[in-house]
Order: sequence, then structure tokens, then C-alpha cells
Amino acid sequence: MIRGWVLPALLTAAGVLGAAGLLADGNTVAGVVILLAFVGFAMVNSPLVFPASVGSEEARRRSAADGRPVIYWRPGCRYCRSLRLGLGRDTRRAHWVDIWRDPAAAAAVRAIADGNETVPTVVLPDGQARVDPEVEWVRRRL
Repeated sequence: MIRGWVLPALLTAAGVLGAAGLLADGNTVAGVVILLAFVGFAMVNSPLVFPASVGSEEARRRSAADGRPVIYWRPGCRYCRSLRLGLGRDTRRAHWVDIWRDPAAAAAVRAIADGNETVPTVVLPDGQARVDPEVEWVRRRL
């Protein structure tokens, strides 16, 4: 869980340090702009952007029951973020599993992606899987 917050924490710290330096020099507006930019970038790279993650087993159980796909992801992944933002409101129509929080999920992704933890990986209820799919491909399956 902590691993997903390392990048956002570093970005926030960098923004605070950069803003403090500018504020110390009397550049209030530039300091505020830098701080807001870094905090905004930290938010976009945080786990907060994604729906609440469930465990791999729970996601598969729910997928079998409701027919929604399972999307394996990890914090800080730009492709996961791109998929998430591309799906917009449809994001909540899938079950999201953070592979850094669930070792079984990481193992499932490795089994699909030739031993690699490549995300996003989407698994449909019928077992069909795709690594780093196009947004439209996922949207059609939702």
C-alpha cells in the first residue's frame, strides 16, 4: 500500500521545496503556482484517481456474477492512468485490482503477460485477457 504513495509524496515534497524557495525570494505567485502544479500532478499519480481496489479473488467472483471485466493496475502507471481517464464515468463499470496490494493479482498478471507484471491488464468474465488494451476496446466490453 505504501509503495503506491511514494511518487505522490515525492512530487508533493518537491513542490513544497520549490515553492518555499520561491516564497523566500519574494515570488509569491510563482511559489503558489509551482506548489499547485506539483500537488495536482501528485493527485493524478495517486491511487485516489482510481476506484477502490478489491482483491483478485473478490474481483473474479464479482466478475463472474455481474459480467464486468477485471482491470489489473498499479499506482504510478501512466498507461493505467490513461485508461482510467479515457474511460471517464465508465471506470466504475469494471473491477479494479491493484497488483501492488495483492500478490495473487500480480501472479495473475504474470501468468497472462509472459511472466511480466505489465499493466493495465484486462480480463473478461469469459477468461479472455488483453494487456495494455485500447480504451475503446475496453469500453465496448463494459
